[in-house]
Amino acid sequence: MQFLKRKTPESASEPKAAPENSPARLIEEQKVTLLACILGAVASIGGFMFGYVSGQISGYFDMEDFARRFGEANGTGKYIFTAARQGTIVGLLPAGSLFGSLIAGRIADTWGRRLAISVSALFTCVGVIIEISAHDSWVQYAIGRLVNGFGIGSLSVCVPMYQSESSPAIIRGVLISCYQLFITLGIWTAEMVNYGTHAAYDNSAQWRIPTGISFLWALLLGVGILALPESPRFAYRVGREEEARHTIAKLAGVDINAPSVNFQIDEIQEKLKEEREGAETRWYEIFTGPRMLYRTIIGMVLQAGQQLTGANFFFYYGTTIFRATGISDSYVTQIILGSVNVACTIAGLWVVKNCGRRNALMTGAAWMMVCFLVYSFVGHFVLDSTSPQNTPQAGAVLIAFSCLFIAAFATTWGPLVWTVVAELYPARYRAPAMAVATASNWFWNFMLSFFTRFITDAIGYLYGLVFAGCCAVLVLVVFFFVVESKDRTLEEIDTMYLKRVNPITSHKWQATSGEKAPSTSGSESHHAEGDDATMA
Repeated sequence: MQFLKRKTPESASEPKAAPENSPARLIEEQKVTLLACILGAVASIGGFMFGYVSGQISGYFDMEDFARRFGEANGTGKYIFTAARQGTIVGLLPAGSLFGSLIAGRIADTWGRRLAISVSALFTCVGVIIEISAHDSWVQYAIGRLVNGFGIGSLSVCVPMYQSESSPAIIRGVLISCYQLFITLGIWTAEMVNYGTHAAYDNSAQWRIPTGISFLWALLLGVGILALPESPRFAYRVGREEEARHTIAKLAGVDINAPSVNFQIDEIQEKLKEEREGAETRWYEIFTGPRMLYRTIIGMVLQAGQQLTGANFFFYYGTTIFRATGISDSYVTQIILGSVNVACTIAGLWVVKNCGRRNALMTGAAWMMVCFLVYSFVGHFVLDSTSPQNTPQAGAVLIAFSCLFIAAFATTWGPLVWTVVAELYPARYRAPAMAVATASNWFWNFMLSFFTRFITDAIGYLYGLVFAGCCAVLVLVVFFFVVESKDRTLEEIDTMYLKRVNPITSHKWQATSGEKAPSTSGSESHHAEGDDATMA
């Protein structure tokens, strides 16, 4: 078996061709197949569902029928949403998703990745029924979003897990990033549907039609995923070895006895053997297992960071934000932002395929920090928030830098976080570790969605300085702690963390033969726990 070894200074200055049987050469043998692309696209409908249900709620708050049914009369004949009510309606979706993500790992390990995705997708229909049947009880509508969130949260764990375990290494990053692309497509689609129904109807069809369309996405994913192969790594772990071999070969477009297939099967077999030589896996070993505390914390920080960049600040409250800048039709502004989001996420797939994970994440975080600094200072010191028509230039600057921020997020932290976290963990701990990391994302999603109205009511545009500071911290987190994982197999990445490869120079490491990775058996977990605690 082949593992990673640091280059010597001499070899670094005079790079040599990789050995014929090295992972790099074997990855070159793989092809981009139609089956792999279909797998990535169908599974990514889970991301589309997440984006669609997230994008629609912002527009609902500007719909007269929705406000009349679920808002409060303010004494002037208009209906408004208090910060607490709006925050609860928005926040219960990520709250439900938090719990859904925590149980998703157990479901995926028990039922398999495909069936877990199918059941989670169809479960969201229960929440949609509760929402669409609400008459004038905002609590019922909010509970529907909570129930819907259980399925959405489970999908946010199971889909990237399935994609990472099934995709050939040559396009794994792109396929996992399709999850984020479909999130942006879902947001954009919701904004377009909202715009159409808002203009065409003056009754509950304004919001019931966009909500009801959610059934279509759930059925497409819930049924479509069952036509695809099971994750080869899950199949191998439950004894279906020939199925795993055939799936790897089909997805990579090679013969079942090709060197790249044999290499992956050998790696999976060796990792599984090491795991079974140790004690039975317990959930808490994602913190106590060999080098796992380090990786679990990284995953949680990166997923939290995706929220703390401030992207959902625009998507959840966009129509409210831009109405305050004097824009006559804030739905149009949301569509513009959504279109920028989709276009730049497509560009982000090129970034994932061709650029290193570390450089892209650091550049994106720095770019977003600058955008929020400009946004905050212009909004606070230049914009006339009482009569925004008096400062049209300031409103234009806010829109422009909002678009620049979305461009930075969509090309870097949007797609790459799902990719890096899906690559981060060994198979033994992947399901529970990804569940905890994704739960971190949903926790901060809930916190921001619930408290944003309270904070902006108090400090206005200076709220952006909080996100700017978070982006600055994220640059340092990636620089010091995240290993470069582009174009490596999942087993190689595991070895890099076990061998404590220096993240700053990790891009210089290459696979060589004759060196065995540290054991991942449970017998070393207590020793590793101490090491991880020290490193953390």
